[in-house]
Amino acid sequence: MVGSETLKQIEGLAMENDSETAAIQGVAYMDGRWMKLSEAAVPILDRGFVRSDATYDVAHVWKGRFFRLMDHVERFQASMAGLRMSLPLTGQEIADIMIECASRSGLRDAYVQVTCTRGLPPVGTRDPRLCRNRLYAFAQPFVWIADETQRREGLRMILSHTQRIPPESLDQRIKNFHWLDLTMGIFEAYDRDATIALLPAADGTVTEGPGFNVFVVRDGALATPARGMFEGITRRTVMEIAEALQMRVEVRPVEAREVAEADEIFISSTAGGIMPVVNYEGRSVGDGRPGTLTRRMEELYWARHEEPALSTPVSYVD
Repeated sequence: MVGSETLKQIEGLAMENDSETAAIQGVAYMDGRWMKLSEAAVPILDRGFVRSDATYDVAHVWKGRFFRLMDHVERFQASMAGLRMSLPLTGQEIADIMIECASRSGLRDAYVQVTCTRGLPPVGTRDPRLCRNRLYAFAQPFVWIADETQRREGLRMILSHTQRIPPESLDQRIKNFHWLDLTMGIFEAYDRDATIALLPAADGTVTEGPGFNVFVVRDGALATPARGMFEGITRRTVMEIAEALQMRVEVRPVEAREVAEADEIFISSTAGGIMPVVNYEGRSVGDGRPGTLTRRMEELYWARHEEPALSTPVSYVD
């Protein structure tokens, strides 16, 4: 029997949660229905919730235009195929739902996520083949990995003691909700007075961090890990910019010691673009300020958002 004081505490927590939820800004599409993001919820028995049996992708809207929207949609479809999921929607129809999320939200700078879950299993079975896969999408204000000061002055990064889940267990090229290793890395970064964590593989190479890829610069050349991490669209954009600048880019195993010896380090993410790392494992990277090449990459990355071939305008109703 729950005591009266305990019930009061539970009710107080519920009211606090309701207040936090009401402050959420954005729009959601939940398996065929539109609603405020603050009202969106996934069924508690959906395997996406109880088994992390889901895949997702995130695109961003900047100044009223999606950046590389169809690249994100195509990657989302590839992730679904990798997990043996399917939806009765074309790539363009998925893109249209994402555009509509942004349009209905009114947000000119937005984070737009699309998710496919396995769905609810029929009563009395665990057979994932019998589930109807579900589509969820939402738009919310643009999400940054780093705040304005950190983007300007640079990030502090550590090499986590937590190893990344190996690709032999889970293909990291499939975007997924299996974030416990990454989340432990986040806690460790904060425990060690850093902002972000880079996760190693068992063989002494590095992989990625929570929501970002990493690049190291040495003698004017770029290197980025080839295995054990998610292949980001921003990472792809960095490599295309480097190619246009006739810079050497090596996609290969990157040893942890190479990161420590780098002239510059930067990370890439849809949630923030190109961001400099100025301190690694408690030691300054270069002169302890964002590097010249990093800043050049950052400038060219945002400039690409203006290119018609890479951006999709959102029609808003004012």
